Amino acid sequence: MPRLVILGSASAVADANHENSHMLLQGPHSATLIDCTGRPLVDLKRIGVGLNDLTDLILTHFHPDHVASVPNLLMSAWLLGRSAALRIYGLHHCLERMEDMMAAYHWEEWPGFFPVAFHHLPGQEGVGVLDNEDFLITASPVRHYVPTIGLRVLVKKTGFVFVYSSDTVPCPELIGLAYGADLLIHEATGDEPLGHASAAQAGEIAEEAGVKRLGLIHYHVWNADTAHLIPQAKAVFSGPVFLCEDFMEIELTRGV
Repeated sequence: MPRLVILGSASAVADANHENSHMLLQGPHSATLIDCTGRPLVDLKRIGVGLNDLTDLILTHFHPDHVASVPNLLMSAWLLGRSAALRIYGLHHCLERMEDMMAAYHWEEWPGFFPVAFHHLPGQEGVGVLDNEDFLITASPVRHYVPTIGLRVLVKKTGFVFVYSSDTVPCPELIGLAYGADLLIHEATGDEPLGHASAAQAGEIAEEAGVKRLGLIHYHVWNADTAHLIPQAKAVFSGPVFLCEDFMEIELTRGV
């Protein structure tokens, strides 16, 4: 059964119980990591994803709490003998810097390194990211401190649609991306007019887009109280609301 696993739920500052926000999208034929932080190989092994099982990596934007573990993922997988190719997707702003970072590590000199292909996405609404046997994924730019994309995922087997806002202020691009989705996973860092949204603003987006369920992610955890987040979103959104937690599994099936 296709599943989404929340591997991290924290905003930029993680703590002992919450890693920075990232997630794994898995179907029978593919496994896609959305952003890469923390200890990716350790976490993937914990949820039963093998060394060669990871097929794709999508990077939403070039901030440390979303991409810092990419070099470690690549190096560790190489050292452990990965052979399968890996595709990496993101905006040019992000992938150009990621390629520069890997060049700084002289990865071209790592002998026997597995194939890696970088796919630079244009910053346009509704851009195709990947289309495989399990999922159709499209992206639209959202509004953050640096160029950032939100994602819309269609699960081909079940028809389930979920959308991930990534880091963004409320914007019409996200409303269009999320329209009619079964699930919207939206950041709830707080009302920062240039880069982030509050739980209440996430609820407003969910209501305006007509989504069925709302999950809150990328919230403050360091010496922080999270009890107010769900009530704030529920005050403006008529559907169910939940708080994403690390290693929460979500079945991508309608009626679940």
